[in-house]
Amino acid sequence: MSVLTRDEAQTRADLLTVQHYTVDLDLTTGEDTFDSRTTVRFTARADADTFVELKPAELRTATLDGHPIDPAALEDNRLPLTLTAGEHELVVDAAMRYSRTGEGMHRFTDPTDGETYVYTQLFLDDVQRVYAAFDQPDLKATFDVTVKAPEDWTVLANSRTTHDGDGTWTAATTPAISTYLLAVAAGPWHSIRTQHRGLPFGIHCRASLAPHLETDADEILEITTRCFDRYHAKFDEPYPFDSYDQAFVPEFNAGAMENPGLVTFRDEFVYRSAVTDTERQTRAMVIAHEMAHMWFGDLVTLRWWDDIWLNESFAEYMGYQTLVEATRYTDTWTEFAVTRKSWGYDADQRPSTHPVAPDDVPDTAAALLNFDGISYAKGASALRQLVTWLGEKDFLAGINTHFARHKFSNASLADFLDSLAAHTDRDVHAWADAWLRTSGVDTLTATVDTEPGHWSLALGHQGSRPHRITVAVYDRVLGTDRTLVLRERHETDVPGGPETHTGVRPALVAPNDHDQTYAKIRLDADSLETVLGGLSQVPDGLTRAVLWNTLRDMARDGELAPLDYLRTASAHLPEESDLAIVQGVLTFARGQIADRYLEPGRRPEALALIGELCRDLLRRTEDGSQPGLRLTAVRHRIDSALRADTLTAWLADDTVPGGPELDPELRWRILARLAVLGAADENAIAAELERDPSATGQEGAARCRAALPDAEAKKRAWDAMFRDDDLSNYLFTATAKGFWQPEQADLTTEYVTRFFTDAPAVAHRRGPAIAEAAGHWAFPAHAVDQDTLRRGQDTLDGDDVTPALRRKLTDQLDDLARALRVREAS
Repeated sequence: MSVLTRDEAQTRADLLTVQHYTVDLDLTTGEDTFDSRTTVRFTARADADTFVELKPAELRTATLDGHPIDPAALEDNRLPLTLTAGEHELVVDAAMRYSRTGEGMHRFTDPTDGETYVYTQLFLDDVQRVYAAFDQPDLKATFDVTVKAPEDWTVLANSRTTHDGDGTWTAATTPAISTYLLAVAAGPWHSIRTQHRGLPFGIHCRASLAPHLETDADEILEITTRCFDRYHAKFDEPYPFDSYDQAFVPEFNAGAMENPGLVTFRDEFVYRSAVTDTERQTRAMVIAHEMAHMWFGDLVTLRWWDDIWLNESFAEYMGYQTLVEATRYTDTWTEFAVTRKSWGYDADQRPSTHPVAPDDVPDTAAALLNFDGISYAKGASALRQLVTWLGEKDFLAGINTHFARHKFSNASLADFLDSLAAHTDRDVHAWADAWLRTSGVDTLTATVDTEPGHWSLALGHQGSRPHRITVAVYDRVLGTDRTLVLRERHETDVPGGPETHTGVRPALVAPNDHDQTYAKIRLDADSLETVLGGLSQVPDGLTRAVLWNTLRDMARDGELAPLDYLRTASAHLPEESDLAIVQGVLTFARGQIADRYLEPGRRPEALALIGELCRDLLRRTEDGSQPGLRLTAVRHRIDSALRADTLTAWLADDTVPGGPELDPELRWRILARLAVLGAADENAIAAELERDPSATGQEGAARCRAALPDAEAKKRAWDAMFRDDDLSNYLFTATAKGFWQPEQADLTTEYVTRFFTDAPAVAHRRGPAIAEAAGHWAFPAHAVDQDTLRRGQDTLDGDDVTPALRRKLTDQLDDLARALRVREAS
């Protein structure tokens, strides 16, 4: 399939103005294809040749101004057009394929009740899988959409829909939007509708999830309306569309998608099992993030994909900040520090790193690779630093000017900087050059010197960006159990000279207190000793998150022994009050320290330490006052179990002693670990699937079957992923998650070699979504050795690797090399 280059997009934008699309879809033509008829009205500024994108199962007819175009002219998803200057009408009639990979028009049949649902996911260049389009973000147009569906279905779209009878639905004409933002979701949805500020609001899910959506409906709608009102207080421009629907859809590849007026979310956010409050906060953040996109991305859209940060970084920053200001989730930035920033830091230290606003995004394939921790977490961190440096008043004034200048149009980084510059004397262009045009992570290293009656702080600066940060100074209170109390906080600029302070040397000097900048932190030796011995005594949760990130970075860089990280976690997590920190530290300890950074022979020791830590957390939560912390401890104890007896007893009793009772998520989690340990078989998996035949149950069974320590089970799982091409995106991922287990390294040795030939092949056959899943989940991450590194590099040196898989392999191999360095250092 051809990818659109930036030069081609610029040429076409110079040539065309697109006024309107009429898209007619018929979803009643069978299980494999649907009909799509597109009429495009546009104007050419000159006589020229161009093309429209389309990837059909069959192109039936195409006419330009009433004159037929030979369907055989369609080549490599492009239908050529020869234009004269003036107005034109293009009509394309085609049969299009449904997807099972979350791209284009995804079709899903719910195993619980047999009901079928379809929805579009047209980002970034998957429009052509659904309708014919001049598919680039700066050729905005208005849309009229009609959909014929089975009579018992409801059809949702970007604008209000009306049922005209006989299964036909019509959506109101949209304002001007980009082609990738068109959205349709159809099926027998369970819907909860209300109104807010005179607009219809709705939330929707599969019928089988209705009881779970009903349980959380008040919470979801309260978050939605609170964020909506807060954005209206921040932004001068009102919400630009005629309705606001949120559809929780099956087998969705991303967290959510910001389609105007119809946001689609992965339906794991409709919780069918117990979750922690931090997980509810994550759902709330995604709601806030996607709503911010109605302005950042939908009202004002990037011109080309080099400015994806104008969409994602702003939505990320606004999502977190708005939760703090408008909801009960006032500690949201702590979760950002622990979870999202680590994603950004990791991505920014790999060979695939790129600036937040890169200069060169040559085509759509390259653009797709940049939707990563840099465009989201680093970009949001940069904006947080910008607000600290610029001041929130001037920042918001610049944003509102930006909306006023470019609403229902497109804008670039230069446009945005001009809007900011109109409200400040600061050199925002220089700031952007330093922060947005450079890659990599700065490091700030603290040095503390003492003299009688004075102490001084110098912050070494490895990197090129200016930073405005807060430094927190703590003293240890004598006569107490290692209690640390805040002496002072002060702001400082980096780079800058040493600062001299009166008084005795503090026990802890914490740079980047409250996490206002994006940089790795290195503490002075005495402060590091204080942290290792007393981290849980630091009173501020966000400061503790910064310090835990420091220890994480040190472990990743080989400066803190992996077992020392685990021992610090064992010492301090039982006293930790912030659940996001507990979850983040345990996830890193289990997934990186135990599984990758330690030699295989030391892994049982690490798992035993994690298991004992979880038992401490369970003892702490016996009174039932902290169900989220208890649930987190149960999950990680399951995943770290070295023996089957306790888990077998829990499964038989259908409860953990003292709670919680086992819900479907916990039962599948236990069964997966028992399968790894050789204490579950196909009969147990089949019985559990009969108990829970849902889509989530199907995924759980796939994971468990792939985890069985049996050569035939491994062969079946491998063939399902890399030979048969029948697995949906979610079942592929579930199978991959079960396949590789460090305990089964001898059993899967042959597949390490096979991965590097089979993964490129499946990526070519099945496209970017499966390529990413293969590179992420099916990569042999446990095989931390030079042979795996060499095989992977040989694969990258070849020409037969798709861009999506190449990016994932590049990242995986760099992480593998890092794990080898950590092992050597320890």
